[in-house]
Amino acid sequence: MKTTVISYFKKIEFQKIILWCYLIWYCTIMTIYFEPSLKLWASSIGISFIIGFALILSTSQQGSKQDIWIKIRLFLFPFCVSSYSATIKNHDFILLFPSNLFHLLISVVNCLLFLVSIWCIKRFYKPDYINKKHFDQTLTFQ
Repeated sequence: MKTTVISYFKKIEFQKIILWCYLIWYCTIMTIYFEPSLKLWASSIGISFIIGFALILSTSQQGSKQDIWIKIRLFLFPFCVSSYSATIKNHDFILLFPSNLFHLLISVVNCLLFLVSIWCIKRFYKPDYINKKHFDQTLTFQ
């Protein structure tokens, strides 16, 4: 059966919700404080390859194949960390949080919108096979 985005989020586990919030936070901050420096992005890609490859080696087990999404995350995390830290370096951040309250609010609201969306999907979404079954039953009763 083909997995849709909605059914993915219907079944999503808490750990992955946190990872999605991290990505949303990262994308929001990068959009607001984007730094077009080629040196920054090239360094981030280089760090991503070096650390990502080391993480692949450290997490691989002989005889078992890793999921492609796990491999992508192992390369994506170092890229996001290095580009995030380089981007916020000359801005007034407190730990990972912008001191500009409006920018902080935008980031928090984006994460909250995602969480509300997940809650709605989990609460109200009915899988297609249930809708199809109901549709088929209504046709047979007529």
